[in-house]
Amino acid sequence: MAEKQTKFIFVTGGVVSGLGKGITAASLGRLLKCRGLKVASQKLDPYVNVDPGTMSPLQHGEVFVTDDGTETDLDLGHYERFIDENLNKYSNLTTGKVYWNVLNKERQGAYLGQTVQIIPHITNEIKSYIYNLASSTEADVVITEIGGTTGDIESQPFLEAIRQVGLEQGRDNCCYIHVVLVPYISGSDEYKSKPAQHSVKELQGMGVNPDIIILRADGSVGGDIRRKISTFCNVKPDCVIENRTLSNLYEAPLMLEQSGFSSVVCRELHLEAKEARLEDWKKMVEQIKNRTREVHIGLVGKYVKLHDAYLSVVEALNHAGYAQNAYIRIHWIDSENITKENVAQIFRGIHGIIVPGGFGNRGIEGMITAAEYARKNRIPYFGICLGMQIAVIEYARNEAGLPEAHSGEFDEQCRDKVIDFMPGQSDDIDKGGTLRLGNYPCVIQPGTQMEHCYQRSVIQERHRHRYELNNQYRELLTDAGLVISGTSPDGRLAETIELADHPFYIGVQFHPEFTSRPNRPHPLFQGFISAAFHENTKQEE
Repeated sequence: MAEKQTKFIFVTGGVVSGLGKGITAASLGRLLKCRGLKVASQKLDPYVNVDPGTMSPLQHGEVFVTDDGTETDLDLGHYERFIDENLNKYSNLTTGKVYWNVLNKERQGAYLGQTVQIIPHITNEIKSYIYNLASSTEADVVITEIGGTTGDIESQPFLEAIRQVGLEQGRDNCCYIHVVLVPYISGSDEYKSKPAQHSVKELQGMGVNPDIIILRADGSVGGDIRRKISTFCNVKPDCVIENRTLSNLYEAPLMLEQSGFSSVVCRELHLEAKEARLEDWKKMVEQIKNRTREVHIGLVGKYVKLHDAYLSVVEALNHAGYAQNAYIRIHWIDSENITKENVAQIFRGIHGIIVPGGFGNRGIEGMITAAEYARKNRIPYFGICLGMQIAVIEYARNEAGLPEAHSGEFDEQCRDKVIDFMPGQSDDIDKGGTLRLGNYPCVIQPGTQMEHCYQRSVIQERHRHRYELNNQYRELLTDAGLVISGTSPDGRLAETIELADHPFYIGVQFHPEFTSRPNRPHPLFQGFISAAFHENTKQEE
């Protein structure tokens, strides 16, 4: 029996960054999956960090975590949400990781004394990730996005690597998709094709000839522009496809398919696949468009100036809103601005408060004040990772008789460290890759809000943290009324907390936002938005 030939699709971008290469790649993944194909996705990032784990959320946005504990670029969240496939360690690769691996191999003598060079050693390392993703997932199609912009010096080894893949696998098994900007010039009232032409020329100069060109524009560029780009960029006319600005990103697969995107890709790759079945996706998009209710959520964080820092949280809130016919109106609240004097004013008209994850002591007291306000005023509260730790600190201070309670992360010298390092860890360790990362089981206690949301007794969720609820204070906290509603299977780690006499007050040490899907909202976000909607109804009465 002949070995299955995986097909490889490479998505590059030109002119400017932020064109939506990730959404294009994710949309194509959904379309191919709807044709019955098994799809795996991957992002190759040119920055020199080993992974995004230590990068500032204000600069890079959120860090997405896969089941196997790999810290990745936020685009992988788009991939998982669109194609509904769990990605792995081969799904994200940075320049830093490439060089890290190559240099370690050189030190270990793996190259047998060879002079280590960009070609073949660096490019071979890049190719190994592409091929390993194909073999580890047994995918029919691997979609690889190249981060950055064509022409950047940082991207050159990646572009050379994907050129070599085309040579090794055969052009019938590789498809190159190039996303370009087609700017609108208001003064002349027309779209301009020259930036796209120059970008394609740059890519061709590196030995990569695009098969499909995606035109990123705010509206339809017209047939003349598409024909011009087809002629000057040496691609078939139906391989020039528009990607227009949309009000909701989940419309993107449907919009791209109107131009026959997946059919063109299948033809270029000689893929035999059934017609795309998009009925469920269309139904979901219609549901999104026809919402009639509103729920106002206060998102309390320290990175609110860059909304991408909480991208998966926002998407998970929206997913729950879709299912409940509600627009989620997010109020971005900088925790540094919250005080006991203004907290009531800040949260006036807010139906639910969510405190997502984060690191460092900036804005912590404002978060604690927000958690106290939610608890005392019976406003639905959802604490994620840091948000759970905040709820524990607040409860310890105000209900358990520990006014100096804090986290060891924020005050090493504090009297009562109700949140502290996990057993076996210390402050001396490196910051990168030393967190509790990836999927872990959690046993849910019967009769709790957690059980009501999940309808299961054992769950699996993704983690990204270093600190835990300190077991030395566990009995004191529970005697004071705090409910530890979920633990590790051995009972050693407190995974979730809640309050029994509150409409919705849950803190979880894990990150449920990573596994929420637009057509399958996460049960905790569902529960939170449902409770918030009931709060909205009360306020209106």
